[in-house]
Amino acid sequence: MSPAQVWAAYDLAPLLRAGIDGRGQTIAIVDPFGSPTIAHDAAVFDKRFGLPPLSLRVIQPAGAVPRYGPPSPRTGAAAETTLDVEWAHTMAPGAKILLVETPVAEVEGRSGFPQIIKAEKYVIRHHLATVISQSFGATEPTFRSSAAIRALRGAYLLAAKPAYRVTVVASTGDSGAAGPTYSTRTYFPTPEVSWPASDPMVTAVGGTQLAPAGDATPRGPGLAWSGSGGGRSAVFTRPAYQNGIADVVGQHRGIPDISMDASCASAAAIYGNNDGYPGEPSSWSTACGTSLAAPMFAGIVALAAQQAGHALGAINPALYRMAAGHAPGIVDVVHGNNTFTFPSYGQTRVVHGFHAQRGYDLISGLGTIDAAQFVPELAKAAG
Repeated sequence: MSPAQVWAAYDLAPLLRAGIDGRGQTIAIVDPFGSPTIAHDAAVFDKRFGLPPLSLRVIQPAGAVPRYGPPSPRTGAAAETTLDVEWAHTMAPGAKILLVETPVAEVEGRSGFPQIIKAEKYVIRHHLATVISQSFGATEPTFRSSAAIRALRGAYLLAAKPAYRVTVVASTGDSGAAGPTYSTRTYFPTPEVSWPASDPMVTAVGGTQLAPAGDATPRGPGLAWSGSGGGRSAVFTRPAYQNGIADVVGQHRGIPDISMDASCASAAAIYGNNDGYPGEPSSWSTACGTSLAAPMFAGIVALAAQQAGHALGAINPALYRMAAGHAPGIVDVVHGNNTFTFPSYGQTRVVHGFHAQRGYDLISGLGTIDAAQFVPELAKAAG
């Protein structure tokens, strides 16, 4: 998928023509390790697709990132950073990007999160961004306890305060209704969700599959992506803004809240250093997963903040009010499921997931968006 195809799919053209492109806003993208070649790679991406040059700043407020080398975690970190930066910029080409690099890998459990939360608090307290995008998460039961998760929530509670009003978004994961175990080599046999997407103060972004057609992509709801993380939190109870969907989520926080493109059948083009360290060849490739969906939606939030004339803060209450009022900018997704199958000790295990349906569901959330209508609706509802 090219930027032009994605703009067509989400009806961005009317906004961009009207000058609603994210100018005056800053999207903070948080990535463990980051990428040493991101400025160059983004410049190549922008030139190829005719995007305006990226205004990029890189900071490391939780400590210096170790020198780059060939280990595989650094390769993945660089690829993730490339995806996040290039596609947040695609959706909000006038917004500035603040790349917030942290020095410890985030895998499962608590690892890496103290540094992430420290860095995010720095961004919030210094008023450096309108929206924070997180393309990472850890399965809830890989933490020692619910208290261990709650102890790490500080940045999200701070972001919602009236003095800051920073919107925080997070990807829901790419294992459907399942979740990786602490070792990351297998999966829990029961439905699980990941944090921070499951945090009530965070907007959880799930995945859909778009339907590319030649040089354009027709608008429409698409299909709920089978890998879209979704389900009910075992840590957080149902927030007030989900009371209207209690028949779906029960007494639990349900995710996702909203969905964007994530399917590998509608993968996005990226340009980056695939080996994650200087001296190796850069090239074009494709990327998918809710790691794509989250920065894309962060870009949409930046557009809405520009239209509103101020930061929006925690937007989940506004999203659910919009859906309850049948706002045309929210496009229902009614097909697909996120049942997940994986091999385990010579057997095939199945984690039965959830089906897309009319209204809210535990694979696509409230649905996806028509940006031309969604952006002004969100700007008004979250104002």
